[in-house]
Amino acid sequence: METVTATPPMRERLLDAATDLFYAQGLRAVSADRIIERVGTTKVTFYRHFRTKDDLVVAYLERRAGLERDGIGQAVEMAAGDPDKALALIAEGIGAVVCGPGYRGCPFINAAAEYPDPDSPVRRVVDTHRRWYSTLFEQIIAPLGRPDQAAVVAQLVLLRDGAMVAGYLGDPAAVADALRRGSRAIIDA
Repeated sequence: METVTATPPMRERLLDAATDLFYAQGLRAVSADRIIERVGTTKVTFYRHFRTKDDLVVAYLERRAGLERDGIGQAVEMAAGDPDKALALIAEGIGAVVCGPGYRGCPFINAAAEYPDPDSPVRRVVDTHRRWYSTLFEQIIAPLGRPDQAAVVAQLVLLRDGAMVAGYLGDPAAVADALRRGSRAIIDA
């Protein structure tokens, strides 16, 4: 008996195509027509699911954010309240991502570079994701009772951003270790 695999809904097919193309080639470089062609649909169908291309960009970033948050959330859960272990597991996860094939930088940093207007819907998704990281780091270091918690959190977010860029521009094999050691140094300072 042959198993029949259901075709994903059109919205998901459009989002899957956009995810591949946006990450590989850039948000502004990929047209809605290119995504429509890749999926093999019509403009009417595309615009039924996404009012504008920017709406698709927002959906792409929200999907990426969800996946990242799930992975990081699992690492924090595994750490069971141990800040050192949580930061080490996060560093390990980020190192695995930036060392993976086809890594082209952080999709959120890339989006911010392509959408400089802080009021655009795309930048609002980027800002929400950065605030999520700040909140995450606040929760991780809260048990340490640091009086300078806000400064430590800002430094950890900055270090994370640097690791995401270094994985693309530098030696990705060294990123996880540098991120882990850097995080520890910030906390110990």
